[in-house]
Amino acid sequence: MTSLSAIALTGFIAWTLLLLVLMEALRTHLVLAGKVAANGFTPDNARLSPFMQRLARAHANCCENLPILGGLLLVAIATGQAAVTDPLACLLLGARVVQSLVHVASGSALACSIRFAAFAVQVGIGVYWAFRLLAVALA
Repeated sequence: MTSLSAIALTGFIAWTLLLLVLMEALRTHLVLAGKVAANGFTPDNARLSPFMQRLARAHANCCENLPILGGLLLVAIATGQAAVTDPLACLLLGARVVQSLVHVASGSALACSIRFAAFAVQVGIGVYWAFRLLAVALA
C-alpha cells in the first residue's frame, strides 16, 4: 500500500507541474496570437496581465517550497518513518492547493490573508515534521 506521504508528495509535484503547464499553454497562446514575441517573457510575467503574474508567482511558490516540504516527505518515506508525516500529508497538499488557487484568483487584501493562512499551515506542518523526524533519527 502506498503511504499518504507518497501520495501527497506526488500530488505536490503534479500540482506544481499543472501550474507550469497552464502558464506555458497561456504563453503559447499569446505567442501564436501575435500578442507577445516568443522571447518576450520574463520569469515573473511582468509585462503580462495581473492574472499571468499571479500564476507565475503561484508556480514559483510551489517550486520554492517543494524542496523543503517535499524533502521532509521524502526523508520520512526513505527512512520508513511515513507514520510521522502520513497524518498531516493530505492537509499539507490541500493547503498548498488552496494557497495556489487563491493566489491565482485574486490579489486582494482578503485573498492575501487567506493565502498567508494556507502558507502558515504548511510551514507549521513542516516545522512539526522536522522536529519529529529529527527526534526519531536522534533517538
